[in-house]
Amino acid sequence: MNRLVTVFVALFVALMLLSSTVFVVDQRRYAIVFALGEVHEVISEPGLHFKLPPPLQNVVYLDKRILTLDTPDGERYTTSEKKGLQVDAFVKWRIADPRGFFVSFGGDEGKVRDRVAQIVKAALNDEIARRTVHQVVSTERDKMMDVVRGKVVAGAKPLGLEVIDVRLKRVDFVDEINGAVFDRMKAERVRVANELRSTGSAESEKIKADADRQRTVILAEAYRDAEKIKGEGDARASEIYAKSFGKNPEFYKFYRSLEAYRASFKNHGDVMVIDSNSEFFKYFKNPGSGK
Repeated sequence: MNRLVTVFVALFVALMLLSSTVFVVDQRRYAIVFALGEVHEVISEPGLHFKLPPPLQNVVYLDKRILTLDTPDGERYTTSEKKGLQVDAFVKWRIADPRGFFVSFGGDEGKVRDRVAQIVKAALNDEIARRTVHQVVSTERDKMMDVVRGKVVAGAKPLGLEVIDVRLKRVDFVDEINGAVFDRMKAERVRVANELRSTGSAESEKIKADADRQRTVILAEAYRDAEKIKGEGDARASEIYAKSFGKNPEFYKFYRSLEAYRASFKNHGDVMVIDSNSEFFKYFKNPGSGK
């Protein structure tokens, strides 16, 4: 029985020793094997590997993937015009040299972020200080970022890092300048609006004046045409009257006398003082004289 217990204990100890000498490297990680506190081997290939049991050797794992450094708050920079800008950037990076990385930072990711942020800030500060706001925001933004990316890559390489990309997420004026910028933008919009209103008023007056001129011309032409037509009608009527009454002049006199009577005795209260032998009453006295 004692022998059986001894065998089981020996097997258990052997398994423990064996398990402490075997480790698995994931495809997303590097493995650094340390021997007595010094870097013995860097393993980048995934799979099953062996080492001496602790404390002779131990393993530290490092992330092989592309990581992102994204500052929560933007940094303040000053342009060549002495205007402040709030710039928010991010960096894509990964570990290229695990040995150099561990020597530089001891595997502390917080130190990595601080150091990379310092490199990016220094590069951005140098390039933004040489340019105007318009150049930073628009005309030379790509060129500036190419230069910044080159400086960050060069600064991070000795630390065992490979910088994949550096980008700007946001470029804003600082708070004390925003008010002045907005006021200037508002004044510009008001000026444009007033200019458009003035132009619209001038065009409106021009259209109204042209409409009034056309109305006057149309009315004048209509009155002219109406008078012409009326004159032609009166001439035609006179011609017809002349032809009709020329056939019997006496009847014409009689007809005209009747019209004169109708016009003179329109109302019952009309009174005329005239000689009874006047020519006016010719057809009253002798109505059959004109047949």
